Amino acid sequence: MLRKKTNGMALHAHRTPLLSAVADKSVDRRAFLRGSGLTIGGLAALGMTGGTVTRARAQDAVGRAVDTVKSVCTHCAVGCTVVAEVDNGVWIGQEPGFDSPINLGAHCAKGASVREHAHGERRLKYPMKKVNGEWQRISWEDAIEEIGDKMLEIREESGPDSVYWLGSAKHSNEQAYLFRKFAAYWGTNNVDHQARICHSTTVAGVANTWGYGAMTNSFNDIHNSRAIFIIGGNPAEAHPVSLLHVLKAKEENNAPLIVCDPRFTRTAAHADEYVRLRPGSDVALIWGLLWHIFENGWEDRQFIRTRVWGMDQIRDEVKKWTPDEVERVTGVPGSQMERVARTLANNRPGTVIWCMGGTQHTTGNNNTRAYCVLQLALGNVGVSGGGTNIFRGHDNVQGATDLGVLSHDLPGYYGLAEGSWAHWSRVWEEDLDWLKGRFQQAEGEDGKTVNLMNRTGIPVSRWIDGILEDKENIDQPDNVRAMVLWGHAPNSQTRMTEMKTAMEKLDMLVVVDPYPTVSAVLHDRTDGVYLLPAATQFETRGSVTASNRSLQWRDRIFAPLFEAKTDHEIIARFARKFGFEDRLLRNISMDSEHEPNIEDITREFNKGMWTIGYTGQSPERLKLHMANQHTFNRTTLRASGGPCDGDHYGLPWPCWGTAEMNHPGTPNLYDINTPVKDGGLPFRARFGVERNGENLLAEGVSNPGAELQDGYPEFTMQMLMDLGWDGDLTEEERSVIDGIAGASTNWKTDLSGGIQRVAIAHGCAPFGNAKARAVVWTFPDPVPLHREPLYTNRRDLVEDYPTYEDRKFYRLPTLYASIQKQDFSEDYPIILTSGRLVEYEGGGDETRSNPWLAELQQDMFVEINTRDANNLGVRDGAQVWVEGPEGGKVKVMAMVTERVGPGVAFMPFHFGGQFQGEDQRSKYPEGADPYVLGESTNTAQTYGYDSVTQMQETKATLCKISAA
Repeated sequence: MLRKKTNGMALHAHRTPLLSAVADKSVDRRAFLRGSGLTIGGLAALGMTGGTVTRARAQDAVGRAVDTVKSVCTHCAVGCTVVAEVDNGVWIGQEPGFDSPINLGAHCAKGASVREHAHGERRLKYPMKKVNGEWQRISWEDAIEEIGDKMLEIREESGPDSVYWLGSAKHSNEQAYLFRKFAAYWGTNNVDHQARICHSTTVAGVANTWGYGAMTNSFNDIHNSRAIFIIGGNPAEAHPVSLLHVLKAKEENNAPLIVCDPRFTRTAAHADEYVRLRPGSDVALIWGLLWHIFENGWEDRQFIRTRVWGMDQIRDEVKKWTPDEVERVTGVPGSQMERVARTLANNRPGTVIWCMGGTQHTTGNNNTRAYCVLQLALGNVGVSGGGTNIFRGHDNVQGATDLGVLSHDLPGYYGLAEGSWAHWSRVWEEDLDWLKGRFQQAEGEDGKTVNLMNRTGIPVSRWIDGILEDKENIDQPDNVRAMVLWGHAPNSQTRMTEMKTAMEKLDMLVVVDPYPTVSAVLHDRTDGVYLLPAATQFETRGSVTASNRSLQWRDRIFAPLFEAKTDHEIIARFARKFGFEDRLLRNISMDSEHEPNIEDITREFNKGMWTIGYTGQSPERLKLHMANQHTFNRTTLRASGGPCDGDHYGLPWPCWGTAEMNHPGTPNLYDINTPVKDGGLPFRARFGVERNGENLLAEGVSNPGAELQDGYPEFTMQMLMDLGWDGDLTEEERSVIDGIAGASTNWKTDLSGGIQRVAIAHGCAPFGNAKARAVVWTFPDPVPLHREPLYTNRRDLVEDYPTYEDRKFYRLPTLYASIQKQDFSEDYPIILTSGRLVEYEGGGDETRSNPWLAELQQDMFVEINTRDANNLGVRDGAQVWVEGPEGGKVKVMAMVTERVGPGVAFMPFHFGGQFQGEDQRSKYPEGADPYVLGESTNTAQTYGYDSVTQMQETKATLCKISAA
């Protein structure tokens, strides 16, 4: 199957007899995929421990029927259906979902080889701990006991906040919800996941502009776009199947594709217009486009008048961004800026797409808000073919965010205020005072004692500082002493030299993952490290949310391999050890002694997530959609006939009310031309009804059928009473409302769903009908501003566009100006940025352990412009050192290319297992090392965090490059 060199590196694959036979005859794609899947299965279906899987024999497979099971790819968040072929409990082959309206029978390289992720021989097979520098196998019972005892000891000595629970975008929705609930019962908000370091600035920026912080439309709706503007995204490599939808619009609508990126990516190769901008200058670029739009009167004045607040303040800022100033800051010529602005104005509706190239900055929230303001100015929001289509990078990073695996939120974005905890305590049927008692008390800024349950926890981007920062500088009683990295790749985070130090300072490090990850090898610890084998999502069932807010149901393909256990079972085992299993699972039945029932978990979050409409997607409805994918339109995503008639595929949230209300889901957010009952919505009234005497509600517009034909605030019981609509409530609904807060009960806290049901029956959106706000007065920069990166080689711009002053938030001191005032540009003259490759995903542990993918990309590299390489005396393919201004350095292969412009270098972020020239293969448990190792770009990446969310800066730092 795969030959390896003596050092363990992948060399090359040999054709199997079946593949050779396939090559000699004409076959269609479906037959090829089935055949290659069977080949993979025949080679990898080895006998496993515990007798869970038996060796497969080809002759047996031929003689009996093969079962097919539908699941969803576990890589990016496009949401591609995988159809697994299972024989006698063995996953022997796969096909893409030809009925799926999302992937339409397509797979990318990662999706096509995803079976190997589940069956891979490099998986962590049983619990292990490090003893005197050696990995030692232990039982699950011993692991839970030892880890639990140490955590309880730390809790007693330092409090619950000294244990950090780092969750995962790889959880199912049910596991993510249970994980956040578990952290609450442990008594901490020191819980987070990967969304913090990929799209937290999207969620904050977009939600604070118009109500919800998610993709507004869908991949399929891009079919209706007349222009496509991609900035800071490379879907050709990061989300390959999504590009099918982009190219459909490009080809069928003749929609111009504009790609803005510092690097000429594979996506840029498809572009009609490629715009190369200087890393970190996104706001300047967008304001430069708006300068031309406003100068020429190309904005949608009617849309702005009726549905947008604050655009005049935007105009004042945009006036400063003349073509000459834009070119000085971004490097983009004024003629090209005018051409792009004219193209967008002449081809409406247009969609704006972005990814981490726009979010991972100290000004990431400014970037995402600027993108939204561009669409508001053009009137491109709330229309088919328009919107802001934000592509998410992990299969359930959208769902895990929605379900509250965050240090500043509860499930459904309820926040951490007293009322939010009261709401979820009602859902959980928990004693709120008991829950309060689980958290620590601390002294607030005013000197008064506060309960830390109402304070944001430490974000994942800063867990290093939770360990290393002086205790006196942290807004919690003690440092972090134990880390649980659950489905997380630490090499996806910056400042890895300090991370190594932090890992070594911990009392205990626990890794829960199907693979050991870089967490097992980065440090030099000899004890206090535990590796717990988690099952993949193919070994369990549950729902997962794609980028477009659609939920899909995965069925279990096979039982957990080796000694792996599902995430929800591991959570339940820890809950039992800590003494609160009965409380945590009081409304959830058990499939076995330790495994909670997934459908019951779905129903529990259905009872509480009214804010974003995660209430109508019952397990039964989601399973029905998966079984009837063929009935959904490939563009509108609406079912035509069949048992799902009228539903939008996956019931994209908000899916209002209870499942019995049968709301079809919301395919395009803020579509004011569609009735609310059919999936239409105005902008959310989230920011009050007026600001400085100015109206914040919509003016003269509302959804068809709405009995309120102007702007209106969010609904409460009192509002129903004032309108005379309270008589439409059932006695049961009224009883529930009276038991919560009576007339003060809000649409978000009404557990009966009656307020939502009645509002929609009268044609209104439960969350009100407001204007989007172009100015966010609660943010450090109410109007998005360009600010130079902390590490910038443009010292001429620092005085004009300085960063923020140092300040403390999210419990930790955060540096800005004190770094930027230092000039590193002479010694570190090259801008360093990072991004994705098509072959790998995330930190790469899974995909670099997959022989089919490892074969495709075996070397970590840095892209260097030809001019820079010649000036440095570096040849293509040579080994070089890339060093950042904080001292971290990596030894990688040079790729001399025109993809990057002069003065810019690029490295992918999927590699690990080598550290500053040291090969760490020997540190992995035997047989669990990935086929391909490499240096992590984040060893050389530097300090820098967004001013609102603490998103890490990975796209605009400095480096120097020298021959190795």
